[in-house]
Amino acid sequence: MTYMNSHTAQELAGFQTGFTVRPAHLVVASSTDDIVAAVRHAAAERLPVVVQATGHGLPGPVEGGVLVSTRRMDRVTVDPVARTARIQAGVRWSQVVEAAAPHGLAPLNGSAPGVGAVSYTLGGGLGILAREFGYAADHVRALDVVTGDGRLRQVTREFEPGLYWGLLGGGHGLGIVTELEIGLVPVRTLYGGSLAFDGRQVDPATVLRAYEAWTRTVPDGLTSSFAAVPYPDLPALPPRLRGRYVVSVRVAHTGADGERLVAPLREIGPVLADSLREMPYTESHTIHSDPDFPHTYYGDSAVLGELDIPATGEVLRRTGPGAGAMVVVQINHLGGALTEPAPNSVPWREGRFLVRLLAMAERERARETLDPAFALLAPGTLGRAVNFAFGAGDRSEGLYDDETRKRLAGLKSQYDPASLFPDHVSGFSGFSG
Repeated sequence: MTYMNSHTAQELAGFQTGFTVRPAHLVVASSTDDIVAAVRHAAAERLPVVVQATGHGLPGPVEGGVLVSTRRMDRVTVDPVARTARIQAGVRWSQVVEAAAPHGLAPLNGSAPGVGAVSYTLGGGLGILAREFGYAADHVRALDVVTGDGRLRQVTREFEPGLYWGLLGGGHGLGIVTELEIGLVPVRTLYGGSLAFDGRQVDPATVLRAYEAWTRTVPDGLTSSFAAVPYPDLPALPPRLRGRYVVSVRVAHTGADGERLVAPLREIGPVLADSLREMPYTESHTIHSDPDFPHTYYGDSAVLGELDIPATGEVLRRTGPGAGAMVVVQINHLGGALTEPAPNSVPWREGRFLVRLLAMAERERARETLDPAFALLAPGTLGRAVNFAFGAGDRSEGLYDDETRKRLAGLKSQYDPASLFPDHVSGFSGFSG
């Protein structure tokens, strides 16, 4: 266990660079014992505790407190017979994909291979194959967690079912999960990729309207998303992207009829790029091609019962090339297995779409563009997704429905009565992938 030292800046650095984290104590954990010791020290000194794996999200307010870095806890163990993986707190999704692939198995990972697997799962875990298999949280078998009393608990659905329910959706607000066991799915290959259109040649709202209509025709086994990205004219970008407004539909499907299912999308208009193909699951990260370098961003999300095309079209107009900041719009098609009940606190399962707006700017500048855009979607918004409050997790409204919020508050008072960990119910959500 290491406290503040000359390498502090490097240890604190996360993927999201627009926010500064200034703890009084940094604990670089290499084992569960390190985390137990850190929590006990914090409890004795009445200090707040937050956790960070890769820093894709924000760990929470920790001025004068303790930040536990878990990036060195990166062991993955696959049981091919049980179809499970044991994942330590600092493991990235790419490691789980690589460990499972030789056995013809795959995790329910998200689109970005560098995101921390444990934190992402605790926030629900909306994966590449989510409509077929549900949330990653729905497949968790067991968790090891250090609660506010400094006690290491082994939690399953049968043993401490209340804590099990709260951790899967409530995350690090109830403790620090040091390891979890999660189910894998028998997937070796999939049909996936993206169809991209030039947003200056094909109206983005037209693509959106066609996409929404298409989602009503596809089977539950097909997972997809719509995206609109106005790339700046910068020399660092590939020539094919520089200065372009790219509107795309991304697809992932394990069935044999992928080409037939996507045929209507090719009729929308001239295609700028087409990467749809059969691929090994180890290449699934290429479907979204999320950036792999740290950068500044701020954003939020809205879970919608239905997609209001005129309102969302106006969102596209306001966040397009003429916006005050570069804004990435992503709209995920929900439904399918995501609607199935599970013994966890992941909310808003009735949602049909998830809208994510991500501005490449500091908080205040970003909110000038994003707040009015989300206001347009407010009439149809059910709530927000905790995994996609990109710096906006200090606002708790909409993260949970009233019943879930009340139950989580009860668990908070039971397992963390001194409020050592971020208050995911009434304050900072504390998810840091």
